[in-house]
Amino acid sequence: MVLALPEDMLVETTDVIPPKLAVAQPAKAAPTDADVQNLLNSLVKASNPMIIVGGGAWSDRARQNLQDFAAKWNVPVAASFRCQDFFDNAHPCYAGDAGIGINPGLAARISAADVLVLLGTRFSEMESGGYRLVNIPKPAQELIHIYPDPEEIGRVYAPDIGIAAPAAETIAVLNNQAAPAKDLPERQAYVAHCNAGYRAWSTLPGGRGQLAMADVMRHLKNVLPDDAIVTNGAGNYTVWLHRYLKYRKYRTQLAPISGSMGYGLPAAVAAARTHPGRQIVCFAGDGCFLMHGQELATAVKYRANLKVIVVNNGMYGTIRMHQERSYPGRVSATDLVNPDFAMLAKSYGCHGETVTRTEQFAAAWDRACDYPGPSLIELQVDPELITPTQTIEDLRRASQGQ
Repeated sequence: MVLALPEDMLVETTDVIPPKLAVAQPAKAAPTDADVQNLLNSLVKASNPMIIVGGGAWSDRARQNLQDFAAKWNVPVAASFRCQDFFDNAHPCYAGDAGIGINPGLAARISAADVLVLLGTRFSEMESGGYRLVNIPKPAQELIHIYPDPEEIGRVYAPDIGIAAPAAETIAVLNNQAAPAKDLPERQAYVAHCNAGYRAWSTLPGGRGQLAMADVMRHLKNVLPDDAIVTNGAGNYTVWLHRYLKYRKYRTQLAPISGSMGYGLPAAVAAARTHPGRQIVCFAGDGCFLMHGQELATAVKYRANLKVIVVNNGMYGTIRMHQERSYPGRVSATDLVNPDFAMLAKSYGCHGETVTRTEQFAAAWDRACDYPGPSLIELQVDPELITPTQTIEDLRRASQGQ
């Protein structure tokens, strides 16, 4: 719909007092008593259940309800793509994130679950490993799908129990139910096994290269407070954040579920304006930063207290990875001609530094934190190190069966 107004309506005044309108509250569905009982009965009988949480309309209260419920019922919880702050990553029931670069052990546990609860998530391409973890239309697992839109339930997966209700309201109802009558000791061991798998997967590897991202992340894990807000866009560099950082509190991860490049800096500016007393860190690849780097001007205008870390490998890393994997050696339009990012930041009025060696980062970070405004640190990393565990040469050899 397009509403066109004459120009004089925008400037003329009137003495008419507009009527007071009540703010409409959206109707909220709730699970039925039968839904709740059927779900709990399934969990009591399950040997290796799994909850995957995601979607919208979440809250810190809902996060706490889910953590309490998971502990009470001995159920591991995985977070869907870029919803890692929906569940405390240090909680003993946390099983990791289901998204890009999923832990193969978690993927296997999702596929082998006898009861799979999709809580607020569609379980689309990212979470499902390209729709390979769960059979379509009828999953091998007993599937319980909780989603606010009834048209989504059964659209891709045929659930055994479909609950058309918001995830936050549903988990609040579930958490108010009595604990299971038995202790479920085997499930305690299963939850511990899932959590151990996550902790092993999220342990930082040894540093590689003159500037080792593993050591950069290790330093940040030690200095960032639990309520720090970390933003990012899209690209291979995000694997370092998703796999190795721990998101302890709700709304500490701001990242595009749509995969949009350039999201991180505008999100960081908004976060800094909304939460001026919290640590705000934006991660961006060089290609990602070039999408919306001019938002540094907005950050300077409002003296937004944020830190930008540009991971510069001189290329569109994700696209290059796919080129090398599918067409080894046939690189097309993925190399970048970049500015001096630190100098660019200074031209906007920010603090800017370039880091080329691991031992330089800690001091550069301290100087960035001491600056009363936006700061940028450019990390010049080895383009050969395409992921935390693979090199470009590794991809070429794998594609050639070597």
